[in-house]
Amino acid sequence: MEFLLEYGLFLAKTLTLLAAVLLVIGVAVFASHRHQDEEGELKVIKLNERYKQYQTLLEDVILSEEAQKARDKKEKEAQKALKKQQKEGDEKHKKRIFVLDFHGDIRATETDALATEITAILTTAQADDEVVLRLESAGGVVHGYGLAASQLQRIRNHGLQLTVAVDKVAASGGYMMACVGHKVLAAPFAILGSVGVLAQIPNFNRLLKKLDVDFEQLTAGEYKRTLSMFGENTSQGREKFTEELEETHQLFKSFIQENRPSLDIVKISTGEHWFGTHAKELGLVDALITSDDYLLQAAKDADLYCVTYEAKRNFLEKFGINIHHGISRWIADKQFEQG
Repeated sequence: MEFLLEYGLFLAKTLTLLAAVLLVIGVAVFASHRHQDEEGELKVIKLNERYKQYQTLLEDVILSEEAQKARDKKEKEAQKALKKQQKEGDEKHKKRIFVLDFHGDIRATETDALATEITAILTTAQADDEVVLRLESAGGVVHGYGLAASQLQRIRNHGLQLTVAVDKVAASGGYMMACVGHKVLAAPFAILGSVGVLAQIPNFNRLLKKLDVDFEQLTAGEYKRTLSMFGENTSQGREKFTEELEETHQLFKSFIQENRPSLDIVKISTGEHWFGTHAKELGLVDALITSDDYLLQAAKDADLYCVTYEAKRNFLEKFGINIHHGISRWIADKQFEQG
């Protein structure tokens, strides 16, 4: 009797924990499905100034007092000359680079923010400006990443240079976005590729039969529902579902081929993924470099502006979205983890 009591308490605790986990996931799903149509905030940070602050902080420790005074004097003279040029209207135009970040989850929920950031840039960008997208995504739903890639296409359509930098992963839908860039950069151990289409669904039909539970599903249209979670799947339904997957894969390959015509599309569309060094050999990327190094070098000759849009959300929405993103990244890490 005591054993049964302890087991009952253990079972109650387990069910309580499971209910709490499901509640958190439910909140995450609810928050991530809300449409971001409320007014948000656009933030712009000049990265050149941030790099300069880093340099100054280190030099204040490393340099002697005389060297610091000489540096400060040189900077004051440069600022004075710049103000004079501005006053006389003789200021030289510097190239501008707009930096965006996209951290993709399964549903590509950051696409709305990306669209707003791109719209803001297009209102002021000039022909010789550049957009750099720091991309991290293991892919997700086709329609979500298809729209995200279309948003990036707007940059090219306006005649601006688009550079996509991948430090960690741009796979499947993530690579669909990356291939839109005029240049694709990658860190040596970044993961790229996975040009394939995946669909998986559990089926509980046999379990329901054992429990004497009937399941009825009524449809109008021969292929309204090809596979079911609870009904008995047929070979005809599987064949149609596979046909739809192949069609989606063909559209995926055509899109990549259009944006990177030099690729051997047959070789890279097997669903495999590659590290940066091998991806460069295959032509999936153009150069091996981290986004940090690329921007640091570019800052010598251009003004860099990091542009981010944040939609207004309450505490519950922020909490749910953080959980949702955490789950998505955990799934991506498990998919591509080494060993």
